Amino acid sequence: MREQLRERLDELNAEHQAGRKALANLEAEQADLRDTLLRISGAIQVLEELLHADGPVDVPPAPAGNGATGSAVR
Repeated sequence: MREQLRERLDELNAEHQAGRKALANLEAEQADLRDTLLRISGAIQVLEELLHADGPVDVPPAPAGNGATGSAVR
């Protein structure tokens, strides 16, 4: 009986550790996504301000490789 309890305790400890690792990974992914959304929000705000400004808008093209035409989420 004692051996069964020890085995179950070991299983639960392993599951707990795996769960903590998965949670840490999800929290890091959430932080990355939050940063991406913040950058996108800033870009939206700038573009809206430019569109609502009086006078012509003279914006140089974005340099290649900045993700402007690619996916917003890494």
